[in-house]
Amino acid sequence: MKKGLTASALLATSLLGGCGGSEEPAKTGIAPEVFTDSLFAVMNSDRANYTKLIVQRLGPNGADAIKPNEHWEDMEGSAPLPAQMFRYGAEGVAEVTDTFTYSLQSLWPVNKQNAPKTDVEKEGLQFIADNPGQNFYGEETLGDTTYFTAVYPDVAVSPACTSCHNDHKDSPRSDFEIGEVMGGVVIRLPLPKT
Repeated sequence: MKKGLTASALLATSLLGGCGGSEEPAKTGIAPEVFTDSLFAVMNSDRANYTKLIVQRLGPNGADAIKPNEHWEDMEGSAPLPAQMFRYGAEGVAEVTDTFTYSLQSLWPVNKQNAPKTDVEKEGLQFIADNPGQNFYGEETLGDTTYFTAVYPDVAVSPACTSCHNDHKDSPRSDFEIGEVMGGVVIRLPLPKT
């Protein structure tokens, strides 16, 4: 059970469902694309800033004051990788709302749990890989719920991104370059039943 409505959940409820309080169908709202685009803008900015301002600046490629590592909890002076920080954020959101979910996925995942699981995820990840700078929007039914599913490009923003992926023993690719799509952010939003 979710702990209650967060500001994001309240925003989604009011914007996607209209103002409510009327017996007439709501005529206001926000398109799912606008809502997910807005969520992605915040997520992308937070992740890019953590990568550039913390990992790149303070890690081995900068001041060498911290050691970003996937096993950071077991190491003195270490910090979570950007992908781990992103996942922690997604897990934290899932604890307080089911208004939307998000995850970081890739066609070339270092961690196999980040591989696409649905046909729409696979289609979206392939689309953003083939069409740099473009987003993918689709719908899918999982169980008895129809979702608006958006996939946004996850681009390498610093050498910390490319070196981590290119040098990792479990990486299926070792030739990523800065500015290249390395995966995607998948945002899933349940659509109102009609």
